[in-house]
Amino acid sequence: MIVALLYLILAGAYLLVIPIAVLFYLKQRWYVASSIERLLMYFLVFFFFPGLLVLSPFANFRPQRRQVQV
Repeated sequence: MIVALLYLILAGAYLLVIPIAVLFYLKQRWYVASSIERLLMYFLVFFFFPGLLVLSPFANFRPQRRQVQV
């Protein structure tokens, strides 16, 4: 029972908790990151890709549309 609970906690962390943190980290640092930090970002996206794929329908961090004034 303990092993199953441990697997459930690890799966939840891998598929939900850490990818949410990665998404917010990417949102904050994407345009100001150094080259080493960008390498870390690419690694995090590669490593937590299944969780990011699970969250992608619900997360929308695209820039807002600009208001065009005529």
